[in-house]
Amino acid sequence: MSCKNCIEKQLKIDDLERRIEHLENQLQHQKRKEKEGFFGSSTPPSKIPVKENTNSSQENKNGGAKPGHIGKGRRAIDPGQSDRTITLNTTEHCPDCGGKLEHKGWKTRSSVDLDLQKVKKIVYNCENKWCPKCKKSVQAKPDILPRSLYGNSFIANALVMHFVHGIPAGRLEEIYGAEVTSGIFFKIFHRIAGLWEKSCENLIEEFRKQPVLHADETGWRTDGQSGYAWLFCTEKTSIFQFEQTRASSVPKKLFGPEKLSGVLVVDRYAGYNKILIRIQYCYAHLLRDVQDLEKGFDNNLEIKAFADALCPLLANAMNLHGTACTDEEYYQTSNVIKDRIIEVVESDAKHFGIRKIQEIFRKSKDRLYHWVTDRRVPAHNNLAERNFRSTVIARKISFGSQSLAGTKTRGILMTILHTARKRLLDENIEAWTKNCLDSISRNPNIYVFSLLPK
Repeated sequence: MSCKNCIEKQLKIDDLERRIEHLENQLQHQKRKEKEGFFGSSTPPSKIPVKENTNSSQENKNGGAKPGHIGKGRRAIDPGQSDRTITLNTTEHCPDCGGKLEHKGWKTRSSVDLDLQKVKKIVYNCENKWCPKCKKSVQAKPDILPRSLYGNSFIANALVMHFVHGIPAGRLEEIYGAEVTSGIFFKIFHRIAGLWEKSCENLIEEFRKQPVLHADETGWRTDGQSGYAWLFCTEKTSIFQFEQTRASSVPKKLFGPEKLSGVLVVDRYAGYNKILIRIQYCYAHLLRDVQDLEKGFDNNLEIKAFADALCPLLANAMNLHGTACTDEEYYQTSNVIKDRIIEVVESDAKHFGIRKIQEIFRKSKDRLYHWVTDRRVPAHNNLAERNFRSTVIARKISFGSQSLAGTKTRGILMTILHTARKRLLDENIEAWTKNCLDSISRNPNIYVFSLLPK
């Protein structure tokens, strides 16, 4: 039987070992933060304090494409597919000796060029006629919004450049000329947003009925104050909302009080927990956590074995969604991957870091395996990440919005334009925007939501 002193010594040793493990974890985290930045592996490349030199062994020493790659270089333009054909005639006499030149055929030269964009001032002479029978006046009207100085082509181009391509209003002012100031653009944007505001509500109702939904959020400043940009999307819809808070009240309001039948793919942010919908956690974030743990304890054999077992399974689960296979093959493979993941996360572990990750899988079983039983549900949130890219770029360029009215306008117009862009097949987004404005100009009472592509 162990003596009392021995038991006390062992308890003290166990306590010291836990403290040493905790301190080593903190030390490794601090070292990684100094090397990789504040957010570890999630730190943007532009904010990494120290960047490693390129490994010379990874460079293509010969340059160019890999051996066997079929090139897609520049090719001559087919005359039948050209937008314009210009005939150039040479002189009648030789520039050197002055002799008369003889015709020897033609040689084609292809070129891709651009007509300079220029604002044009247009005056419309609108004919006015009188009907003697019904005593009414009939007047020709151009396709321009009521009481608008600027034409629909101009407005459509400005909307797409600013809210789709992320061109700042100041840069638009330089492009269009000094006569069109940034203040004019903002007035135009607010007016167009008012036309589409009700349609956003219809779009939210349509969004709630979809089987697979995605959500994400990122920082967005308004009038110098920190806030957040929220994105709720599917393959055919993008809903943007700019709020001053990251609280759960934002997604709760959008998803409504009733329980929805779909599956929402998100990261593990707790703000989505109060929504009445099934949730699928993104495996990319879990994979990153495991990789960060391995980097923090690169000499620990237990952690290395755990990462070597779990990382490929998480990667395979994410890649399975895009694999071309039959439903039977998909569900058979997905169940095998799930069983192996459960086997790894249910195994005994000594290290605190491993147990912490295992605890996520054990406590969130109902939020980790919807991709196994429904092929439409991915094990990653890449759709939201990709759809948010233009917003992140706009934030870096413009540093956010100038007012709350500006954030509301941005949310409405980005929702409409990015949704339409997803749904258009062959039509250009700018051409579609102009056609919508033309339709509203001809009939101000038109049901605007019907103009969105289905």
